[in-house]
Order: sequence, then structure tokens, then C-alpha cells
Amino acid sequence: MIVTMQATTSAAVSTRLARVREAGGVSALGRVLTLVIVAGSEDVVDRAVRAADGASREHPCRIIVLLPTGASGPAQLDAQIRVGGETGASEVIILQASGDAALEPDTLVIPLLLADAPVVAWWPDSPPASPSTHPVGAMAQRRITDVTASAEPFAGLHRLKDGYAPGDTDLAWSRVTLWRGLLAAALDEPPHEPVTAVRVSGAHERPSVHMLAAWLAERLGVPTEVRAEACEAITMVELERASGTIRLRREPGSSVAMLTRPGRPDQRINLPLRSVEDCLIEELRRLDPDQVYGRALTAGLSALEVPSTLEAP
Repeated sequence: MIVTMQATTSAAVSTRLARVREAGGVSALGRVLTLVIVAGSEDVVDRAVRAADGASREHPCRIIVLLPTGASGPAQLDAQIRVGGETGASEVIILQASGDAALEPDTLVIPLLLADAPVVAWWPDSPPASPSTHPVGAMAQRRITDVTASAEPFAGLHRLKDGYAPGDTDLAWSRVTLWRGLLAAALDEPPHEPVTAVRVSGAHERPSVHMLAAWLAERLGVPTEVRAEACEAITMVELERASGTIRLRREPGSSVAMLTRPGRPDQRINLPLRSVEDCLIEELRRLDPDQVYGRALTAGLSALEVPSTLEAP
């Protein structure tokens, strides 16, 4: 069911939502959090809502989408309510604000928050430099960005580093979860030798390449080099040790990687690219600060050896 409201208020939207739920026999008791999506443009809304609807099947939630249309013109709030059908285990409220109504997005959201439920903020395209100081970010326990979708991903990643606060995370981090697990497992096997150097190869502007390298640099404390390749994702990680090199390589366009270790047979491992929905599901599993991400972003990123063309301003 879709209900459209023109020139309304957040309080009126909340009242109408309650009536829609009652009429449709839909309960909000199972919602475990409120997910606030701060969209930079109308183009990103459908993509973000589809990913959030999919994630809601594991994390039932109320989804509130903020879509500012600019500060010019008269103050007005239009809304759309979606329940049932394709909305998964969620209910979706899209708020389109213009004029002065767009200047204080937190006041639009507060009347619609679920009582006693955590708030998670998500910027699916261009994130603010400091998510924790954004009006919506300030009310959220967790703040999720996706700097990969921004106009300048590499520079944006370094802006997030400078503006980091506990509770922040980025989907570039969850995109490398499978890589981190496989590399950690490989290092847990004998011989337990120290790593002396690390090389991470992948796409020039892909933040996940730099986040994986930053994690390795911070955890291992050794020189870590980022090698740029003409591709769309991470292609290879090499860990140098006295007995030889551990190499995890995934060919561009493939979902299978080859793990090579000295003295052992090569191993083929399933390593697919992760969707936005998969990454969002992972990030919604925890509401406490991700300290490992924080250290990788703030300490590891600064320690990387990157191509001169990619150096942060």
C-alpha cells in the first residue's frame, strides 16, 4: 500500500501511518530499529530503499528517507508512506522537504522515530565530512556512509578519516570482510612467521582497496603498498614472510580467488563481490562502535604507501 501526502507535517504523517497499519493489520511491534536514509538526490532513493528493504528481512525496521529539494522556495513537506507488498519487514516513509523545512532535517525525523529503538543513519551517496556532527548523525547510535558512491571516493575516504567519531562506519569496510577473514585464517596457519611487507592491488579509486590495506598496515605494523590496477575492485593481496609469500588473488570479473601458500597446494575459494544489501545487513548487526574500523581508518590509512596520483589533498 502506498499513501501520498502533500503539504503535510511529520506529526500528521505519524498519525496517518498508525491508521494505515491498523487498516492493513500491520504491527510495528517487531521493528528493532529506525533506519534514517539521508539521500543526496532523487536518483539514489529507489536503489537505497531496495537495499534497505532487503536488509529489513534480517533486521525489521522503520525506514525514513530524507530527500531535501533545496532551501529555495516556500517551506513544504511532502510525504509518501509504503507498507506491505515489496517493503519487506519494514515500513517506508519518504519525506521530501523544500524551503526552510529542509534546513533542520532532525526535526522532521524525531516525530517518526520508533520509541525506545536505536537509530541508524545511512548516507547512500555523498556523505558529510563529519557524520557525527550532521543533525541526523548526532541522534544516531550508528552512522553508515558509502563513500564509494560519491563523486570523489578516495578524497572522500580521507575526509571521513579526519571527521571520524566512534559509531561511524563505511560500506567500503564491510565490502572487505571476506578478504579479512581469509587473510586472517591464512596467517593463523603454521609457520607462524612475522609478515615483513604487504602489497594490495586493485582499482585506483576503490575505497575498499585502501581500507583493506589500512587494516593490514595497522594490524601488522609493516610497510604496506597499494598498487593501482585497471579494474573495478581488489585483485590481489601479497603478504611477504621469510618462508615465502602468501598470495590471495581474484581475477577481475571473477567470483573465485586463488590462495597460494609456500609448501601447500593452491586453494580455490569463493570470493564474490558483495552487494550494498549484503554490506548493509552486516553493518546493522552491531550498534556499538566498531573499534577495528576506527583504528584502520584513522591510523592505518595514514601509513599506506599509495601511488602519487592518489595522494590525499
